[in-house]
Amino acid sequence: MKEKWFLTFPPELTEEPVTYTLIKNYDLRINILRASIGLNVTGNLLILIDGTPNAISEALTWLKTTGINVDSGDSQIIWNDELCVHCGACTAVCPAKALSLDPKTWLLSFSPEKCLACGHCIPACPLGAITNQKRRENV
Repeated sequence: MKEKWFLTFPPELTEEPVTYTLIKNYDLRINILRASIGLNVTGNLLILIDGTPNAISEALTWLKTTGINVDSGDSQIIWNDELCVHCGACTAVCPAKALSLDPKTWLLSFSPEKCLACGHCIPACPLGAITNQKRRENV
């Protein structure tokens, strides 16, 4: 079973070894898709977890007792073709190559099936043509 979670750490918890604990105590496989962690500032971590349903449930219960906010990472990137000027700025930051420029036409294309919804493309777009939309609320 795989799930994507978006963790938000309050400043006082950024020194906690959260991914280590999830791996060691709950036998989860963790793939970090995006991280923004700094000492004594609010941190964010987008992870893809893989484990048994029971292990994932126990890990989620533990995370909620720590004060770390857990949201479903189940969001989708929305690309607005009408706003896009096909500059390609988003393609440089897309780790999954879901956003790409056609080498013949220089037009941007978006492949939602490849998208990790990591959100790197959102601030990269100078015109705000890329946004994200949550599919469900907190896990």
